Amino acid sequence: MKTLQERIIIFDTTLRDGEQSPGASMDVHEKVLVAKQLEALGVDRIEAGFPISSPGDFDAVQAVAGEVKKSMVIGLCRARDEDIQAAWDAVKNATMPGIHTFIATSDIHLKYQLNMSRDQVLGSVEHSVGMCRSLCPDVEFSAMDATRSDRDFLVDVYSTAIAAGAGTINVPDTVGYTNPQEFFELISYLKKKIRDIDKAVISVHCHNDLGMATANSVSAVMAGARQIECTINGIGERAGNTSLEEVVMIFNVRKDLYKLDTSIDTSQIYPASRLVSHITGIPVQPNKAIVGANAFAHESGIHQDGYLKERSTYEIMTPEAIGYGKSNLVLGKHSGRHALSKRLESLGYRLSEEDVNKVFRRFKEISDKKKEIFDADIEAIVIEEIYRVPDKYELKHINVSSGTVSTPAATVVLGVDGEVVKDSCFGNGPVDALYKTIIKMTGFHAELKRFSVSSVTGGFDAQGEVTVELMDRDTVATGQGADPDILVASARALVNALNRMEFLKHKRSGDVPHL
Repeated sequence: MKTLQERIIIFDTTLRDGEQSPGASMDVHEKVLVAKQLEALGVDRIEAGFPISSPGDFDAVQAVAGEVKKSMVIGLCRARDEDIQAAWDAVKNATMPGIHTFIATSDIHLKYQLNMSRDQVLGSVEHSVGMCRSLCPDVEFSAMDATRSDRDFLVDVYSTAIAAGAGTINVPDTVGYTNPQEFFELISYLKKKIRDIDKAVISVHCHNDLGMATANSVSAVMAGARQIECTINGIGERAGNTSLEEVVMIFNVRKDLYKLDTSIDTSQIYPASRLVSHITGIPVQPNKAIVGANAFAHESGIHQDGYLKERSTYEIMTPEAIGYGKSNLVLGKHSGRHALSKRLESLGYRLSEEDVNKVFRRFKEISDKKKEIFDADIEAIVIEEIYRVPDKYELKHINVSSGTVSTPAATVVLGVDGEVVKDSCFGNGPVDALYKTIIKMTGFHAELKRFSVSSVTGGFDAQGEVTVELMDRDTVATGQGADPDILVASARALVNALNRMEFLKHKRSGDVPHL
């Protein structure tokens, strides 16, 4: 067992800060699915949400607390009594519950957001942390906008928090303002000056506004921090958060330099990345470190030559290390349920028998259209059939006509709350006609902000994967769909986005904090 000085605690906030990415809201079922994957990944602490923000978020945190057994489940709360009580009520039945409370400390926040004096902030810290500690044995305190706060005031704030019972003190770079050298100096200063700092773990929570979140987090560790707060794929407010896969693989690949470990099972990184991408509808950029489509691709002739002679010439880690290994088992229309079930397990999907049957039925439909079914095809089927929001709208049938001498037209049959409805529209092209019809049938006034198509696998018979982003007034929702017929995939993606939008419009939300 590694001591704390030899190990980095991984605190994942995908379900809280990551969910604050525009259009990335998850329902209870989706949060539980992601939480289970985070648990399989080996995450030490899962910040499941902000319970006071809405009944839906409270239910989601409570559901995660009831399902996760190996990771600590944490609820976020402001330094307010009602927030703290809601957070505790949501996590109290967890095997390992935790509360994370915060208040802003920079002069700009004190003046314009809180309208509080420094002495009032210190009093609030003492009271709120003390209340948290009276309810829960594990308490974390964050000084929001710490990197733009007065250092000596931060010392007083964190010293007060530790005295009141905080076991973890978090130093957030809330607006992505700092740089690695500056952050190293700040953590070093705090470690030296905070009273009884040996009684608490120093944590860091970095945003990526200047592209330095990962570098800043690693720099803080070099200065003595021992917990990193991060998200899968680096999703989060604005430019996102520190990327879990990046910091984990930095310590994994460069053990010679850092001599630090994490509890993460790196073979679960890629499945986690794919799951979060599909559930949130936020694609991973191809050149994204560790999990991007091009992360292990070699185009240059010189690179290819070296790679073929010895992989380590141009690969500092293997795709297998992050769970991106390729399968030798080729599946097709003659493959049975057992072979598919084994392939699902190897890809990191732990599905019930009922869910395996759903995937198998869709698998058979696809295999009648494609000669070979690849891992990416199976993942697309799982996302399409299992990992999606409950449907108000169900795509039944589409018929689209188009050509050089005819006006594009689409006829769509939808299930709406169990009733079958049918309508038709003309458009400028087949997708335009299809989308006008579906949006008209659902009654939304949605604007299509993004439409992207990619091939799930190679070949002329590959499944097409479509991602769309819709905006209806102030609500943004994303959706994905996959099918060998690109028009069917387009329709599936739009219906998925409209179901998400329906969910978001009925989700009552309050103030959502941002560290």
